[in-house]
Amino acid sequence: MSSSDYDVVVVGGGASGMMAALTAADRGRRVLLIEKMDQAGRKLRITGKGRCNLTNTASLRDTLTHIGSDARFLRNAYARFFNRELMLFFEQRGVPLVEERGGRVFPASGKSLDVFLALIKSLEQHELVTIKKPVAVRRVETLATPDGVQTTGVVLANGSRIGCRQVILATGGLSYPTTGSTGAGLRMATETGHRVVDTVPSLVALKCAEPVLPDLVGFQLRNVQLRVTDGGHRELCRLFGEMTFLNDALAGPIVLSASRLVSRKLHDGEQLLATIDLKPALDVKQLDRRLLTDIDANGKRLFNDALRMWLPAELVPLALKSLHIEYYKRLHQISGDERRRLVAWLKAVPFTLVGTRDWNEAIVTQGGVALDQVDPRTMQSRLVKGLYFVGEMLDLDADTGGYNLQIAFSTGHAAGEAV
Repeated sequence: MSSSDYDVVVVGGGASGMMAALTAADRGRRVLLIEKMDQAGRKLRITGKGRCNLTNTASLRDTLTHIGSDARFLRNAYARFFNRELMLFFEQRGVPLVEERGGRVFPASGKSLDVFLALIKSLEQHELVTIKKPVAVRRVETLATPDGVQTTGVVLANGSRIGCRQVILATGGLSYPTTGSTGAGLRMATETGHRVVDTVPSLVALKCAEPVLPDLVGFQLRNVQLRVTDGGHRELCRLFGEMTFLNDALAGPIVLSASRLVSRKLHDGEQLLATIDLKPALDVKQLDRRLLTDIDANGKRLFNDALRMWLPAELVPLALKSLHIEYYKRLHQISGDERRRLVAWLKAVPFTLVGTRDWNEAIVTQGGVALDQVDPRTMQSRLVKGLYFVGEMLDLDADTGGYNLQIAFSTGHAAGEAV
């Protein structure tokens, strides 16, 4: 096909771009999908540790509580293409799905490759779709008309031009740059007059000032509560579940979810306090009574040995370092003040948060094209006719659990319907 034969150019072959291209083609539009990497869908293939948590079965109301920025922006797109429609989309293309804990939906094979293949094969077999790769787009062309600014095409990195009146930007944000998400689309959005909300890594490990003791690196805590507060002791989040220690950071599911709520503050230079409640099922009084009972029954045990009654072995060195209680003290020698310090520590193990890990480890980008400049029904720019933004290009991000991929697929579908 020549450039004049395309109704729409989709820039970016990730989840949202492939969905947009396929949806547009299914509605009779002649589509050119441009991907700058040698293969499309690189980020999709590594998502969910290679298993691809593609959506969540939560209700619309519950889903919106897991989404940052203005979650209401997605109501229209979700009303037309939500989790059930997405699941049917893949099942009809030969990808059986399974639902796991927390409503998370995965391909039954446990392989993200199956999700990618279902999309790329549908595109490659579609007579109205042309795929160009590896081809980079330099900029979107626009023209001022009496009716407003209109898209007229894209210019490639080699200087050649492809004319069209509709462009869908689906280049992603900045997370996992090795997959092609380098922020090029956000730059193009700025060049076409759009406001881009400052980007920060999200769903990412949180760096702490205190060095993590060697015994803790790689250790996972289950059924704990993480609480993060600011300098004014205002609670920013409180989450229950699993977490992991890295050599200079806290990680794991509840930490990643917390990062969505605190990453921007950390990147603005704030220091935050994270505390880990190791005994969330017990309040302070209940825990103190339990310790008194254990101490009475085990009075001759040495303190460093007795700690294993209340802690995993990996946490004992941290407790000893933090509590400043003599290692070889017998339990019956523990003072009331020392016992209360132990109770307080078990309920709030402190870590000072000073930043996040970098874009190479961030699962998603927080920030992006400002939502007030995009029509939520179509994903079309309110400033430039024929220009659409989908997926991680938008100032939308969500918790782990399949919510981010649902955003990508639903916004891609909405744009594909509209072009």
